[in-house]
Amino acid sequence: MKAISCFLLLSFVFTSSMAQENKYVFQAGHPSLKEFVLGPVPYPADNKPTPERIALGQALFFDPRLSGEGNMSCATCHNPGLGWSDGLATAKGVKGIILGRATPALYNTVYNKIQMWDGRKSSLEDQAMGPMQSNSEMNMDIAQLFRWLNMNEAYKAKFAKAYPGELINEVTLSKAIASFERTIISNQSPFDRWVKGDSKAMTVQQVNGFKLFVGKANCIACHSGANFSDSGFHNIGLASFGNPEPDLGRYLQKPVAAMKGAFKTPTVREVARNAPYFHDGSAKTLSEVIDHYDKGGAVRSNISPNLLPLGLTADEKNSLVSFLEALSSPYKAIKLPELPAK
Repeated sequence: MKAISCFLLLSFVFTSSMAQENKYVFQAGHPSLKEFVLGPVPYPADNKPTPERIALGQALFFDPRLSGEGNMSCATCHNPGLGWSDGLATAKGVKGIILGRATPALYNTVYNKIQMWDGRKSSLEDQAMGPMQSNSEMNMDIAQLFRWLNMNEAYKAKFAKAYPGELINEVTLSKAIASFERTIISNQSPFDRWVKGDSKAMTVQQVNGFKLFVGKANCIACHSGANFSDSGFHNIGLASFGNPEPDLGRYLQKPVAAMKGAFKTPTVREVARNAPYFHDGSAKTLSEVIDHYDKGGAVRSNISPNLLPLGLTADEKNSLVSFLEALSSPYKAIKLPELPAK
């Protein structure tokens, strides 16, 4: 009976992946590919981006004085030169403490319907204060922070221009940082140009990798839409889930059995810049990521039903890596802001 059920599941997944592949015509600019074109950058009605808000947010993002010891900024973990992450398996917090999860890259977080690996924050504004408030991350005395900001003449002037008539508090600080983070966009990759009609933007191997991505490899089951993320939560069978006390992920926020060991699907845009991979940083290369999925995961207890052995050839794996590399936009240099004096 178990063998029959497994066969039926395999048949269903195979049929679904073939249906997805047949949904598209793999020609540059074909109308069937329009779902992969990113729309305008969304923003809440009470925080429309302006140059003043973005400039204030950028200064706050790069200012280490927002941390308890004055030596960590948002950019310490979200380094633009490291794909807006940190290049570490898992993040480092206050006094160099090793944290349990990898630093999420910030590319296109504005398109996420929910934030953080476990979905505990609902928006960019909602998540902005989190690292400062965390004793294990930036470990900031929040009352002291706002006393300082309200006494600093340069910051007071910046806040007045960005949010005239509003207080300098958690609300406006969060709005400003979120406004800057909305500028961290990936939408000029070879894939983007190809989807919009440039037939020379991707190589034959990369187009073949895209066919595998939406077809045999079934990556699109979770990495769907223009931002290549369903904003859902999945247990992908990492070896670390077999630890005696594994990270339960989304289950800690929403105690439903299916959410044990489940983490939010990250975008694969700019993924070639963001090694290592997975929430536990256990894969060092894109090839290791693909090998993990090809095997159908390492620990299959509570695993997502979408994860089954794929039977990819070496050439198919190389094509998938090549396609993922085609999701990187040209590097956009970030000029460090001049921070207000003490």
